[in-house]
Amino acid sequence: MNIYVGNLSYRMSDSELEALFAKFGEVKSAKIIMDRETGRSKGFGFVEMETSIAGNQAIEELNGSDSEGRSLRVNEAKPREERPRRQF
Repeated sequence: MNIYVGNLSYRMSDSELEALFAKFGEVKSAKIIMDRETGRSKGFGFVEMETSIAGNQAIEELNGSDSEGRSLRVNEAKPREERPRRQF
């Protein structure tokens, strides 16, 4: 199950994100999205859980919870819609 995690602290690392979700079950991957230009966190990421049961429990427990003074937004990730590439 793929989970979107928003409103993350800009200081959070992939491993800290993984640790946050590990207490609910097996984490396949945890990735914070970084800005290509600056290399800084964009404040959101994705976590892939082994089972949907663990994923749903994590969503239920973590959505709206506090992490480093920020209220997390946690929900099931929507498939990425195809957008045309920007021409420069």
